[in-house]
Amino acid sequence: MVTPGPPLRRLVRGASALDWIRVGLLVLGLVFVATGLLPAHEAEASLGRILPMLVFLFAVVVLAELTKEAGVFDLIAERIARAGRGAYGVLFLLCVAFASVTTVFLNLDTTAVLLTPVMLALAARTGIAALPLAMTTVWLANTASLLLPVSNLTNLLASDRVALSTPEFAARMWAPQIASLAVTMALLWAFYWRRGARGQDRYEPPAPTPVRDRVLFGGTGLACLAFIGAVLAGAETGWEIAVAASVAAVIAVAAFAVRDRSHLKPALIPWQLLVFVTGLFLVVPTLSRYGLDTVMRGLVGEDGGAGGAVRAAFSGAGLSNVLNNLPAYVAGEGVIPAGNHDQLLALLIGTNVGPVITPWGSLATLLWFEWCRRRGVTVPMRRFVLTGAALGVLGCAAATGALLLTG
Repeated sequence: MVTPGPPLRRLVRGASALDWIRVGLLVLGLVFVATGLLPAHEAEASLGRILPMLVFLFAVVVLAELTKEAGVFDLIAERIARAGRGAYGVLFLLCVAFASVTTVFLNLDTTAVLLTPVMLALAARTGIAALPLAMTTVWLANTASLLLPVSNLTNLLASDRVALSTPEFAARMWAPQIASLAVTMALLWAFYWRRGARGQDRYEPPAPTPVRDRVLFGGTGLACLAFIGAVLAGAETGWEIAVAASVAAVIAVAAFAVRDRSHLKPALIPWQLLVFVTGLFLVVPTLSRYGLDTVMRGLVGEDGGAGGAVRAAFSGAGLSNVLNNLPAYVAGEGVIPAGNHDQLLALLIGTNVGPVITPWGSLATLLWFEWCRRRGVTVPMRRFVLTGAALGVLGCAAATGALLLTG
């Protein structure tokens, strides 16, 4: 009998329940293909569609992880806390801006995976209440992800489906994004940031800390700016965005190869995300062939008007909180007629803004919960669900209304 070697044993022992679910999803998808439940040509078409998105995910996570290791996020968070000068109102606005910009340009999973530990470490250093900072990152990871195709994997799928370039997508989604942010900010303040909710009057601004390595700091910062510049300059297709992210990641890797190779290790590879998305795009098409399409058509409908848009948004939000936002979007997209662009974008709003009620509503939320657990931050589940329900309903309503008013 062959027993697994030490590296494999460490990998198996270190795998979380969520990791096993991801692997199981991929195995199930491969079984569907092997048994013919999903024809090979359909599997090939489904995976071919997401290939540039997988390249983008790989590159942007590597870029963001190395940027964090270089201390860029830590320095920004520290400067934000110092700029607030002990006033929670100022700190609130700056944190909202930081989390929103990170989500818009570097993807919602970057906000959940990398910004959350930075903000929680800052809270521990300065005595800032941790829960308001944590809720800001998880809510804005979801609700600030409407503006650009790179902000969310679902956006890349939607922009491809409706054939919108990055500027065109932003021109269509700026109003829903502003509406979503306005509702998020109002509810964050009311539920978590106001004096009665946070339990503190002021906080102690942190002392300045020097940049650990200016070459790494400058190299990774330049790489992020290069990627953002490529997006703003008009990188439109999935492959163009993937190439821009890859070039930026190579710049960051090169900086670490010169200065500190210890961080260039296999753990940088976001295999969990890649496995999850690949398995999902094999399982969902299979389920759609055997009844899921019928269920989704009953939920979403085929009305291209305002009623259909509202129905799609809230169906997407509801299903995201039952299952997960990515399969909810993929299943919903499959039954919306090709010409119903407003209905499709409303579904996108529902699956981006809506999954803030349950811990499994989006992958970003799941990752956020894991970081809170590691940092010892208690998240009151009843409060999380009830306040998330308010945000999901009001945020979807406001953003969908803005979409229809500016259509």
